[in-house]
Amino acid sequence: MSKFKVNLSETIFYLSDAFSLVGGDLVDHAKRVAFMALECAKELNWDDKQKDHLFLASILHDCGVSKTETYERILNFEGVNAGNHSARGAELLNASTSLAYLSECVLHHHVDWNVLKGIDLSDKVKLAANCINMLDTTDFLTLYFQREKSNILLHRDRIRRKVADGNNRVFNPQLVDVFMKVSQPEAFWLVLDKGLCSSYTKSWVEGKQQSNIDFADLKSVILLYSNMVDAKSFYTKQHSEGVASLSRCLGELFKLNEHSCDKLELAGLLHDLGKLRVPEYILDKPDKLTEEELFIVKRHSFDTYDIIKDIRGFEEISLWASQHHERIDGSGYPFQYKHQQLSLEARIIAVADVFQSFTQDRPHREKLLPEDILIILKQEMNGGKLDKQCVLMVEKHLEKCWNAVNLC
Repeated sequence: MSKFKVNLSETIFYLSDAFSLVGGDLVDHAKRVAFMALECAKELNWDDKQKDHLFLASILHDCGVSKTETYERILNFEGVNAGNHSARGAELLNASTSLAYLSECVLHHHVDWNVLKGIDLSDKVKLAANCINMLDTTDFLTLYFQREKSNILLHRDRIRRKVADGNNRVFNPQLVDVFMKVSQPEAFWLVLDKGLCSSYTKSWVEGKQQSNIDFADLKSVILLYSNMVDAKSFYTKQHSEGVASLSRCLGELFKLNEHSCDKLELAGLLHDLGKLRVPEYILDKPDKLTEEELFIVKRHSFDTYDIIKDIRGFEEISLWASQHHERIDGSGYPFQYKHQQLSLEARIIAVADVFQSFTQDRPHREKLLPEDILIILKQEMNGGKLDKQCVLMVEKHLEKCWNAVNLC
C-alpha cells in the first residue's frame, strides 16, 4: 500500500464539515466547541499534545450522529445523548487505528462529573471529556437563547450562570473556574456569534506539518465518515464501502498504479459524504420524489466536493468523488461535465456507484442479480450515460465485480 502526504488534523477538520450537514441549526457546532476547548486548554497551560487531543476530540465528539432527527432532539433538550451517540461515536473511533485513542473521551462526553470522577480513566481523559461536556452544553444554551434573534451578549451572563450552577456536580470545579475566566470578555462570545470560530480553529490545524501516513491508517480515518453516511438510512448500509471496493477492483483491472487505486478507494468511501444533508424522510421515501426533494438530493455530490476540496493531498480525490453522478453525454450533475472532461477514475466511480446501488434493496425496488444489473449498465452505456470501457470491463469480469461489492 502507498503512503499519503497529508496533515491528518487538517484532514479531520475539513471532513468534519460534514457534521454541519446533519445538524440543521447546528452549523459549525463542533468547531465552536473546539474553539472554546482550545481557549480553556491555553488557560490550563496544557502542552501542545494535550491541546491537539482535546481539539480533535471536540471536533469528533458527535461523530456518532448521522440522523437529523437526533440533532433536533438534542437541540430541544430531549436527551443530550440522544440515540446513544456517544457509544456509537466511540465505536467508530475504536475502529480507526489513527483515532482509537480518542474513543474514551467521546464515550464519556455526556457523563456528569460526579459520576465521571469515579470511573477508571486517566485524569487527562476525564478532564478532556468533561471539558467537552461543559462546552457542548454552553453551545447548546447559546443556540437556544439566540432563537430569540437577540444579541448574544445579552445572554452571556445567563449562560455563564448555568455553567456555574453545575460546578462540582455536572462539571469539574477547575474547568468551571477556567471557563468563567476565558468567557468573561465580549470577544469570546462574538467569535461564537459571527461564525469566526472556523478561522480560529483552522489556524490551529494549519500550523501542523504534513507527514507521510500509510494508506491503511488514512483509510481507517476515512471509514469513520463513510460509516456515518451509510448509517443515515437502512437502505444504504455499506454502500460506500461497496463502491470503494468495486472502484479499486476496476482500477486494478485497468492496471492503474497502486497509489491511484488507493485514491480510488478513498474517493469511493467519500463519494456520498454530502448525503448527510439529505433528510431521512427523503432517503427512505418509497414514492417518487417531488421536484424540490430531487433538488435536495442532487446537491449532495457538490457538497461532497465542497467538503473535501481544501484538503491538501486530496485534490484528485475530491474531483473523482464529486463526479460520480456526471454522465459522459453531459446530462449528469453537479458540473454537467462530458466524457472528455471526466478522468477514467471518475468514470469508474460512476459505474461502481450504479452497480452497487442495485445490489441493495431500496424503498422503491428490490435488489437485483448481477446479470440483471449488467443489463441496466449496458442500457446506460448505449444511451450515452456510462463509460463504455468501464461497463465492458464489468461485463468481462462480472463475477469478480459482484464479489468485490458483496465481500465488504
